[in-house]
Amino acid sequence: MGYRDTVVQLNHYRKQIAGIKSQMRELQGQIEPEPVSDYIFATPEGSVTLSALFGDKQELFVIHNMGKGCAYCTLWADGFNGVQHHLRDRAAFVVSSPDTPQAQQEFAASRGWKFPMVSHQGSSFAEDMGYRPEGKFYPGVSVFRKREDGIVRISEAELGPDDEFCVVWSFLDLLPAGTDGWRPRYNY
Repeated sequence: MGYRDTVVQLNHYRKQIAGIKSQMRELQGQIEPEPVSDYIFATPEGSVTLSALFGDKQELFVIHNMGKGCAYCTLWADGFNGVQHHLRDRAAFVVSSPDTPQAQQEFAASRGWKFPMVSHQGSSFAEDMGYRPEGKFYPGVSVFRKREDGIVRISEAELGPDDEFCVVWSFLDLLPAGTDGWRPRYNY
């Protein structure tokens, strides 16, 4: 297939994906919120509740990060660092991991991260949200809404290679061999 014919077909697929995303947004708007507890997290400044993480916002993104030992989670967090100020204009944003607050602070400084971080170490937060099945942490994102009657989860998504939350995968998909076995590293 020639270059132009291939591009036409690829653009056709992209339009199909856009249509599916529109259907997903419509379905997302109909979700029945899931009540959650007002969990307690650790920060370098002390304990903070889930409700306090909202600040003056109605909604909150919580990234479920596996911690500094995961190069993939570091890749996502590096990307979030570039867009978090845009996201925080619309909703609160925080990254949660099982690392201690001090370990988070040191690793964030080494990466130049600007977003807030909390430690869920010692709590059931990751497990209750479904991101620690069988004792192993997994990456993802949960979205919460603060209401007068408490906090509810209104959305969630797993993070993984080829997801929509890391632009690196989309760029690599433009190469003929795609990722071709590529894996993120802490340094290149």
